[in-house]
Amino acid sequence: MSQLHESLLVPAAGFWPDRRGERVHVRWLGTAGFEIRYGDHVILIDPYVSRCSLARCVAAPLVSDEALVRRLLPRADAVIVGHTHFDHALDVPAIARATGARVYGSHSATALCLGGQVTPSKIVDVEEALVAGGTGSFISEIGPFRLRFFASAHSKLVLGRVPLPGDIDDCDAVPMRLHKYRCGAVFGVEISVGGRTLFHLGSAELVERTLAVHNLDLLLLCVAGWTKGDDVPERVLRALSPEAILLSHWDDFFRPLDEPVRALPALQMPTLVDRLMRASRDVRIGTLPLLGETTL
Repeated sequence: MSQLHESLLVPAAGFWPDRRGERVHVRWLGTAGFEIRYGDHVILIDPYVSRCSLARCVAAPLVSDEALVRRLLPRADAVIVGHTHFDHALDVPAIARATGARVYGSHSATALCLGGQVTPSKIVDVEEALVAGGTGSFISEIGPFRLRFFASAHSKLVLGRVPLPGDIDDCDAVPMRLHKYRCGAVFGVEISVGGRTLFHLGSAELVERTLAVHNLDLLLLCVAGWTKGDDVPERVLRALSPEAILLSHWDDFFRPLDEPVRALPALQMPTLVDRLMRASRDVRIGTLPLLGETTL
């Protein structure tokens, strides 16, 4: 890990050591993935732990490492899929089958899960629910968690375009090659539990007009491709005003979890952190080690 990232490491005790009562545990799974645990209840967001090598991604269909999935993620009440690129969604069907978790995602996530033999009654099509509700957000409760979904956007990080746009609409041939993992609809999700509020932004872009988030304790912010958008750090801070930020999706996700973490090239992390802190001098910014956790 670079010296910059060491300086941003969040202490295990959390950003809020003075808070009393039951803690909310937040564990980084690499890329944009997080596990959020409160008591005996667990939700997963964009969980991708198989970490296929670049050579494998180029040469063959992508296969979830189900033994690793079962070892690292033995429990889940719900799995949230912010969008369906492989580095967010590949492991979702395996996790859902193993844990019986409810899956929340787009039409594409629904197709992927059905193709992966997930029980249909365990799949919630957030895209359909947003349209049906007509309110700009969709709310669901599972255990102690209140989930509120908002339409979002993906960063245009490849030649000014969203990589692999469009929907996954045919999963008869699972496992699939990388290019079949189309982006699908993109969501941000607010998670309220135990008197805390978190927000997961799984790509370095947002749609401000859809957001109505207040008193946000922690923003889980994907930073891959942040330089490709217009004023992303400033817009994020204006729209969400978090008390603290955990940066994610800055790691080289073609490397296994048991190898030393390495930052993606050309990420410009010092510039990003500087702009976030200039946009809000009070915000606390940090990172977690791979599979490391903090509490709030």
